[in-house]
Amino acid sequence: MIIPVKCFTCGKLVGDRWEEFAKRVKAGENAGDVLDSLDIKRYCCRRMLLSNVEIIDEVLRFYEEAEKRKETLSFY
Repeated sequence: MIIPVKCFTCGKLVGDRWEEFAKRVKAGENAGDVLDSLDIKRYCCRRMLLSNVEIIDEVLRFYEEAEKRKETLSFY
């Protein structure tokens, strides 16, 4: 899923902070501390970043497999 640009509840801009948040959490920092340092205080905005799941890599994998099957079937 692509991170939403704004919080669904309050409308605050949160999409511009996703890359920094993801990078720091992946490096091992506590997610709550990262959100505090990025000045994301409201629980609705915090939810937007904490609940986001990056599934684009998995979706692309299935797309690539489907393309390979199309190529294989077109040879017969």
